[in-house]
Amino acid sequence: MLDRDGDYWTIVPNRERHAYRIGDVPMGSREVTTVTIGKEDQHWSRALTLPSLVELTLHEPTHEQLAAIGELRSVKRLRVTHAKVKTIEFIRGLTAVEELVLEYVSGFTDLSPLQSLPRLRALHIENLRRVVDFSGLSGVENLRYLAINGTLDWKQPIDNFKFLRGLPMLEVLCLWQMITKQAYPALLPALSLKKLKKLKLHSSYLATAEYALLEEGLRGVEGAEWGPHHTVAYRYIALPPTDIRAHLPADVIRAKYPEVTVRFDGKREIEDPDSRWIEFTGKGERAVKLNSATAETRCREYVARYAALKQEARRLIDQRNGLDT
Repeated sequence: MLDRDGDYWTIVPNRERHAYRIGDVPMGSREVTTVTIGKEDQHWSRALTLPSLVELTLHEPTHEQLAAIGELRSVKRLRVTHAKVKTIEFIRGLTAVEELVLEYVSGFTDLSPLQSLPRLRALHIENLRRVVDFSGLSGVENLRYLAINGTLDWKQPIDNFKFLRGLPMLEVLCLWQMITKQAYPALLPALSLKKLKKLKLHSSYLATAEYALLEEGLRGVEGAEWGPHHTVAYRYIALPPTDIRAHLPADVIRAKYPEVTVRFDGKREIEDPDSRWIEFTGKGERAVKLNSATAETRCREYVARYAALKQEARRLIDQRNGLDT
């Protein structure tokens, strides 16, 4: 789930974390730089004696383990997964942390302890069940990458986006499986992100007017152009053996044949033309099948509506800029 473009993330991939279990690592080892500990590890306290430790994963940690890590002032990369805590105060002492992942950490509501991490540049939050108010992130002034994620079976609620005004260095913003009940223009604070380079946001999470606002206000930002609609395929079919693209190297496929998808097992697939639909930008907007008799009319009407929303957004932005000056 981490966007590893750029220099935001150097933490080991999540699937590799168990390769670094504390196991029989000797106390005081100067060679060990990366460790994973959890409730099953009898010798977890040895991690506290490692002078070169820069990366730590706490997987299903105990409260004792969480309380103890405040002593690890050398740790730059921290991942906490599957933990139940009433507070994340244990994080305040880790002032060297630059990359932080919190996955399935439940029970707490306040993110303000993160303001005590002056070097924090990348933060990935996933499935924080009780967090709704993200104002605690405001003031993490050196944060350059922020991902706030729900999951396929649970959408992360965000009560408002005012906290974005307190992240002046933010370059990448990822919002996945999230919801908000705040009325338009909820995403107006995102327009204050003057250093933003990339926005990752699906076209079905927010009201249509929010996407029009972001397109107008974040021109030039990668990922901030949805347009009124796009075409998607709901099914894929395998390339037949007689198709030359079924035998070309994967790097050639990716460079010259973008219509072909190379699966993890090497299989090559293309879109099933009978499964292509037109999806309209915005939450709750109904899709139409590409070859439907009403598709052309629906698209024409939606294009006009989207253009009007962008004009409205431009007036709002110009009014906002006038007030700022």
